[in-house]
Amino acid sequence: MRAVLVPLDIDLALPPGGSVLRKAAGRSMGTTWSAQMLVPPGLDADLGTALQRELNEIVAQMSHWEEASLLSRYNRAPGGSWHVLPPQFFDVAAFALQVHEDTAGAYDAAAGALVNLWGFGPDGRHDGAGFRAPSAMDVAGVLARRAGATPQLDRGGRRLLQPGGAILDFSSIAKGYGVDRLGLCLERFGVRHYLVEVGGELRGAGMKPDGEPWWVEIEGVPDAVSSAQTVVALHGLSIATSGDYRSYFDDGQRRVSHTLDPRSGHPIANGIASCTVVATTCMVADALSTALTVMGLDAGLAFADARGIAARYLVRRAGALAEYASAAWRDLLQ
Repeated sequence: MRAVLVPLDIDLALPPGGSVLRKAAGRSMGTTWSAQMLVPPGLDADLGTALQRELNEIVAQMSHWEEASLLSRYNRAPGGSWHVLPPQFFDVAAFALQVHEDTAGAYDAAAGALVNLWGFGPDGRHDGAGFRAPSAMDVAGVLARRAGATPQLDRGGRRLLQPGGAILDFSSIAKGYGVDRLGLCLERFGVRHYLVEVGGELRGAGMKPDGEPWWVEIEGVPDAVSSAQTVVALHGLSIATSGDYRSYFDDGQRRVSHTLDPRSGHPIANGIASCTVVATTCMVADALSTALTVMGLDAGLAFADARGIAARYLVRRAGALAEYASAAWRDLLQ
């Protein structure tokens, strides 16, 4: 049995006559990226190089792995310092702080110290020699410091305050934003029909050469009994999935997921195997899939239904997966 999701709004404009399907691919953000695009006749630009350059700029601004990135320099900056942001960084920071407020802290892009403590940051990795899961006292100390270090955004001046000790980590939003930037880059060149992805997060626009939408199978959970196959037509839509199987380590009998609850300071233990969000931009889908995973099934579905978010949960139930969807997700089903 297969479930099919289609957008509510369809643009029937066909690719220009003589358009050619081209592909490009590369590496960025610790993963791979790819693009399929219907290029109008007469366009001879090196689109692959342009797309790679777009992602390189995001890494230069937002990577917490690169010591010279703007984000890393912000994290090391003294308290009380203001930092003028380029447009890309500003867009991501503004949305991340808004989701933090909307979710009452279930999503927190300034929880980088917590990420590092649990061994999921660039240093002191959980898979490195000598790593031990933090104690309750360690966690409490990080939460106390985080409570007194809240970044503040000056929208008019496009500046971000480093209050002292704030550690940003955009790993739950930058990849989705990168997908959006790939699409916008192609559109600047006049390419309106494409499918782009970074690390499995996708955005589609227009149609394939055969007039069909860009059909994509939604990511499943590899270590559990699979549910029904679900495909989505990425026609003016983006998709992102957060899952407990992507990065984790075992601590005794406990699976320690890289998805941390910034309110408690501990990895989630709510049975959520994955949460997929379909939205108009991949930045939104990326951040919200993480936020809804942290919130858990009941609170997350209530949040999604109140805001018209198309979300699907796969929840672990005795070795199998149970599926739950928001109203907006069900509206897309055909």
